[in-house]
Amino acid sequence: MINYNLHQHTIFSDGKDVPEKYVEKAVELGFEALGFSEHSPLPFDNPFSIKEEKIGEYIRVTDELKSKYNNRLALYRALEMDFIPGISEDFDYWRNSCKTDYLIGSVHLVKPDGFDDLWFTDGPDYKIYDQGIEDFFGGDIRKAVRAFYDQTNRMIESQQFEIIGHFDKIKMHNRNRFFTDDDKWYRDMVDETIELIKQKNLIVEINTRGLYKKRSDALFPDGYALRQVKKRNIPILISSDAHRAEEINLLFDYAVKYLLEKGFREVMFFENGKWIEKALL
Repeated sequence: MINYNLHQHTIFSDGKDVPEKYVEKAVELGFEALGFSEHSPLPFDNPFSIKEEKIGEYIRVTDELKSKYNNRLALYRALEMDFIPGISEDFDYWRNSCKTDYLIGSVHLVKPDGFDDLWFTDGPDYKIYDQGIEDFFGGDIRKAVRAFYDQTNRMIESQQFEIIGHFDKIKMHNRNRFFTDDDKWYRDMVDETIELIKQKNLIVEINTRGLYKKRSDALFPDGYALRQVKKRNIPILISSDAHRAEEINLLFDYAVKYLLEKGFREVMFFENGKWIEKALL
């Protein structure tokens, strides 16, 4: 049983519930740890990232919850860092400003070469994904996927963080329409990123959100990418990427069973400022 979740979003970013509601749900479920990971501030208006002026309140509220629930579970404050070359701040800036326990590095918005606008590869509407392939890459899916992985690779090489979030999520809205997991060119891109993940000793998040939101028929990562993570003995952790308190352990049982079938035996856990291995079951 996995009785902790280190990736969720509250009303401070694009979540729907106040932080204490997540804590109450975690206590109800018998969790031993919970980590808040709001989307990092970005220097433009958007509906998902925490506002810079809310960072102080985020620190205060999470510190109060840490104190209030000290005897019942461990609470951590983190950020899911959006990396956009030339636009987002260095991760260390927000690590220090927000006094985080750890950071998750993710790519949701791709900065195509030669454009000021950004390609949003996430969210519920696949039509935005499709339109971006046309507008920014002339309909060339390889160029589009290359841009996503190049940006991911640049993040890994240039920034300091502990967990890489849903690193193959570029396939979510693809739905096997433009490319498949078996295409050699796609696997080559995945291999490049996994090699960097290994070099930087990052933890790979196994994210269940795409499945329980019915936006995907797979975990992130899954398929070829997940097999390569296992082959390279890269550490993993399971998260639900919750945006509501009721989501904090969705499909954890499924993920545990699935990962055991794939040969995984340990997941990472954060305790007393250190990452340690725990048995998957």
